[in-house]
Amino acid sequence: MTDEPLVQDLNLTQRPRRLRTTAGMRTLVRETRLSAEALVYPLFVCEGTNIRREVPTMPGVFQLSADEAVRETAAAQKDGVSAVLLFGIPAHKDETGSAAADANAPVQNTVRALREHVDDVTVITDVCLCEYTSHGHCGVLDGERILNDPTVRHLVDAAVSHAEAGAHIVAPSDMMDGRVGTIRAELDARGFDDVAIMSYAAKYCSAFYGPFREAADSSPAFGDRRTHQMDPANSDEALREVELDLDQGADIIMVKPAMPYLDVIQRVKSTFRRPTAAYQVSGEYAMLKAAAQLGWLNEPAVMLESLTAIRRAGADIIITYYAREAARLLR
Repeated sequence: MTDEPLVQDLNLTQRPRRLRTTAGMRTLVRETRLSAEALVYPLFVCEGTNIRREVPTMPGVFQLSADEAVRETAAAQKDGVSAVLLFGIPAHKDETGSAAADANAPVQNTVRALREHVDDVTVITDVCLCEYTSHGHCGVLDGERILNDPTVRHLVDAAVSHAEAGAHIVAPSDMMDGRVGTIRAELDARGFDDVAIMSYAAKYCSAFYGPFREAADSSPAFGDRRTHQMDPANSDEALREVELDLDQGADIIMVKPAMPYLDVIQRVKSTFRRPTAAYQVSGEYAMLKAAAQLGWLNEPAVMLESLTAIRRAGADIIITYYAREAARLLR
């Protein structure tokens, strides 16, 4: 047995471990910085007052009336979160999702309440019909076929109503062809040229959306969404979708979901160098929550690791139900 180092014959001028010796050293050379300012907090808003209903499949996530959404947003702001994304849960639905453009629908009421009562929070609104249609699909139907152009007309009306209520950013999530350009043209024509568009540009037909559909009461009554959402096997197509939306006036583009599509986030960001968002969706959140509740994972650690991975892949903005918890840890 010898005390001589086993690596004595190697050239160890470079020792990467030198930069890992202390927490301060590791922080100093860290390549990817995760901050609360990059996080967007999704909220499900409904009609009524003093309503706060927990979503069974998403512990810690609630359906909120406008007054409760104001309280939740103000609390999130104190944690360091400066943006929210609103999804509406109407009391009544119909075949065309007409409530999406109702000036007194939950999203519009919540936007006005937030603009009145909470300062310096960016208000983003989801623009889609699936929460508002009686059949749960994202557009106007002809039999079981979703009609693209008639759907776009309804989406434009919804986006304009959100802008009128005071939204800073509208976020079309339907994946209909041509909706970004049509929304941009109508917003500009109505004098809302300062309202930005965050397009769900590469939204995949994912199995990770299940808990969201319970939260938003938006499960399709039949079939699926494969005719308009992207095939999970495709990534070149994502670049084409993003390019189209940018050409039509999108200010921010989004990849959804996030963790299963880190490669897509990286390709989108490196190709276009434009503000890029990624959505850590309900299934991603629910899996971590469930594993943590069973004691299988350290929830704070895996939460921050997963969000850091999304940021490292190239996302400038991360939409996550963990926004408040992450922000508190990052302070």
